[in-house]
Amino acid sequence: MTKATPLLLIEGLTKAYPGVVANKDVSFSIGAGKVHALLGENGAGKSTLVKTIYGLVRPDAGSMRLHGEPYAPADPNAARAAGVAMVFQHFSLFDALDVAENIALGMQDPPPRSTLAAKIREVSQTYGLPLDPGRTVGDLSAGERQRVEIIRCLLQAPKLLIMDEPTSVLTPQEVEILFRTLRKLASEGTAILYISHKLEEIRGLCDSATVLRLGEVVDTCTPSEVSARDLAEMMVGQTLITPTRVGGTDGAVVLEVTGLSLPASTNFGTSLKEIGFQVRAGEVLGIGGVAGNGQDELLAVLSGETVTDADTVRMNSQPIGAMGPVERRRLGVLAAPEERLGHAAAPDLSLTENAMLTGAQRRGLTRNGFLNWTKARAFATEIIEAFDVRTPGPGHVARSLSGGNLQKFVIGREILQDPQVLVVNQPTWGVDASAAAAIRQALLDLATKGAAIIVISQDLDELMEISDTFAALNEGRLSSPRPAAGLSVEDIGLMLGGAHDLEVGHGAA
Repeated sequence: MTKATPLLLIEGLTKAYPGVVANKDVSFSIGAGKVHALLGENGAGKSTLVKTIYGLVRPDAGSMRLHGEPYAPADPNAARAAGVAMVFQHFSLFDALDVAENIALGMQDPPPRSTLAAKIREVSQTYGLPLDPGRTVGDLSAGERQRVEIIRCLLQAPKLLIMDEPTSVLTPQEVEILFRTLRKLASEGTAILYISHKLEEIRGLCDSATVLRLGEVVDTCTPSEVSARDLAEMMVGQTLITPTRVGGTDGAVVLEVTGLSLPASTNFGTSLKEIGFQVRAGEVLGIGGVAGNGQDELLAVLSGETVTDADTVRMNSQPIGAMGPVERRRLGVLAAPEERLGHAAAPDLSLTENAMLTGAQRRGLTRNGFLNWTKARAFATEIIEAFDVRTPGPGHVARSLSGGNLQKFVIGREILQDPQVLVVNQPTWGVDASAAAAIRQALLDLATKGAAIIVISQDLDELMEISDTFAALNEGRLSSPRPAAGLSVEDIGLMLGGAHDLEVGHGAA
């Protein structure tokens, strides 16, 4: 391979599925030692393209060359053998196994445990991602779990590393550690194909970018030479609108939580400890926290999936802590959990059926105990149109949608039921800039109508953009909510680490 020959060359890749062309005549290249961004809104074809590179998808047309030689992996094993590794957005780890056991499961012919453990320590220290091979994965933070995935790839000594949304579960400090690792890899000649919706990260890390829209390459650029807004507008092909609203925290208290303590329901769950807060009509309360600090447990208590003493949770002064999800929905307490495929939506049910699952009561989709499928289809269609969900129609199953489009459907389904209280966890996770702006605007519009909104998110920029008040969740404890306008990102970083009242006391307005 000469200096002029790219490490990976893609020419004319095309892949079609029934009703949609995922990739159409896609061509671009990545040089050795370069960090190349792949940008595009949800449904643009990024996932199909990287799955093709990694051997999970066979293209209908086009070709690839790796190191100047023809490259057409039959499966991921063939891709790994050729020097291509991939860190997926969703971790594939077993909580009950330790780090070394999880890494061994991803290897074709793992060495003896002592040899593997020594290698894990060596590689993790070399790349600034220290890991203890004997630690149980269920006890690791989200950032540490990602290290396991990355080290598993680095043990293959890859020449091309594909990273899909790698910072969605990391604190700002962990992001910087990851970037140092990626820059070191690039300096050693590894090419990195980087997918992220966090455009400022793209600008700071990537040497070049290819922009996809509706499956086609529409632009290329050097990210550091353009603004994040420019990148977003390349992706969507139109001017990006910044979410706005008239804030308000002076309404009546709608939801109140007092003295909420709850033991962890599983060995790897998080206990909630003396949580208390209020949310008023028209207020957006942002709750930040690194993954695994009690977010899922808190949402379960607020939605009614986990019941508590009646007085622990009150809505309009009425005790609702002992009520289940159906009773709370009737009262107007709605929720959208983080795990969209399997928790928020049933993968193998159609969008119409998924609309029915949570909308039956508030949208009147039943009559005398029977399901009204005509009204359910109309509701699903309303969601699809109002939130620009890219799908051939409401009859398609949830798992057929891209992650971002399914997220738009799930959030839209709850918002269009006019809740009095809406609790959302990671509302724009894996969603492109345009769709994220639309979701945030819809949440703000709902607050303007008088709803009380709780947004649980690991995206600090998101929380600062839409929150009136902010609290941090750390090891199951919630800090006292503070006016969001009085906090800096540095203050919030300290709060996420547990410094709730000391180091950031000056942040309260």
